[in-house]
Amino acid sequence: MGKLTTIFKDTAIYGLSSIIGRFLNYLLVPLYTAKLSVASGGYGIITNIYAYVALVLVLLTFGMETTYFRFTNKTHTDSETVYGTTLISVGSISLLFAILVLLFLSPISQVMGYGDHPDYVGVMAVTVAIDAFLCIPFAHLRQQKKAVKFAALKLLNIVISIVLNLIYFYFMDGKDVGYVFYINLICTAMLAVCLITEYTGFRWKLDKQLLRTMLSYSWPILVLGIAGILNQTADKMLFPYIYKGEDMQAQLGIYGACSKIAMIMAMITQAFRFAYEPIVFAGVKDKDSHEMYAKAMKYFIIFTLLAFLIVVGYMDILKRIVVPNEDYWVGLKVVPIVMAAEIMMGIYFNLSFWYKLIDKTIWGAIFSGIGCAVLLIVNVLFVPQYGFMACAWGGFAGYGVAMVISYVVGQKYYPIDYPLKDILNYVFLAALITAMMFFGKSHNDSTWVNVLINTGWIISFVAFIIKQDLPLSSLPVIGKYFKK
Repeated sequence: MGKLTTIFKDTAIYGLSSIIGRFLNYLLVPLYTAKLSVASGGYGIITNIYAYVALVLVLLTFGMETTYFRFTNKTHTDSETVYGTTLISVGSISLLFAILVLLFLSPISQVMGYGDHPDYVGVMAVTVAIDAFLCIPFAHLRQQKKAVKFAALKLLNIVISIVLNLIYFYFMDGKDVGYVFYINLICTAMLAVCLITEYTGFRWKLDKQLLRTMLSYSWPILVLGIAGILNQTADKMLFPYIYKGEDMQAQLGIYGACSKIAMIMAMITQAFRFAYEPIVFAGVKDKDSHEMYAKAMKYFIIFTLLAFLIVVGYMDILKRIVVPNEDYWVGLKVVPIVMAAEIMMGIYFNLSFWYKLIDKTIWGAIFSGIGCAVLLIVNVLFVPQYGFMACAWGGFAGYGVAMVISYVVGQKYYPIDYPLKDILNYVFLAALITAMMFFGKSHNDSTWVNVLINTGWIISFVAFIIKQDLPLSSLPVIGKYFKK
């Protein structure tokens, strides 16, 4: 239970900072949607460009974060050399990318549909290049178990971003979407200064032989990452090319804004990953590791299902906080679908460790490639007719297929005794409660009555968790009052 406790502790730190950070970022969504109307397509531009940014970030880091964790824990490698080699390789690729984009800015902007605003593309190219380099110092903080410093810097970056956005959009009453990207560049540059101690004070050394070995490990992770990020962003990048309606940017903005409500799942998955990944690689030889993986999977699913129910149950409140502009509410029907897809993505991430631990990362590339192909097919076939709803279902189908295939193959090569019966019981109960919430909403127009009823359903789910897996008698502080 020691490592599992460490995961929960670090996940709490990462999760709290991530949730606070995402909540603070949520403050920008109502700000943007208030200042950038649906008709203007401003939020659609933000959604589209940040989709490209997410993909480029994966390309520029080319799987070296996970590779760094793997090689820094190998007994025959020097951790400082691994770190230096990783920094130099990622930094060099990122610098080259920024230079090439700036040299060919005009044609690239034309292809992306921003020929009238090439500065959008140029600014974000420089920003994502810096971000990619900074991923390695942040990974170093995780590897060194410096969760508090990691969280503090992430939050500082977000706070500065919010302050600058408020100054421009609220106090200066600005309406130019381009300033969103300039503010992002400023914040990223300030973050690079704050992290200077993480890439100074040691000898930068590029070990070419080590790099070749690391690249042989990382390239399948790169393919996996590309496929994975395409599962999250391909719909937003493809939408302008395959949706033929004149309201394309408006529709993309609606989808992007409403999807933000579902991002609580991404927060939980990311927080879990930050804490879980270093511990998995450090404890690969432990006898109890398989049991720890099984328990971690079970509790991950339990708490993501709880988060799902909370979002669905309090949707009428959340929509007024995150997307107060009623013109965007037509897209709220995508939220449960996107959240379910995010849960499956988290499960898929947990399942992915079997091929990373046996150095067969090519499997991840295969699984993610299949999932991505499913997503692309659904989008291409159905977006022209069904719009952004097809985007949501495409992500659901893609993650679902990748998750199932990874589990089936993983049980053959690296079997883990997951408590499937318990997990399915929780899934069935969550599905039943969700159905009752939607049934109640369809028969009652009162927001507060629905919230009260939904609160009762959520409490019942929590009670089931306590009864089945977290008995009060096991808690260190209050457990003594429940023991016989």
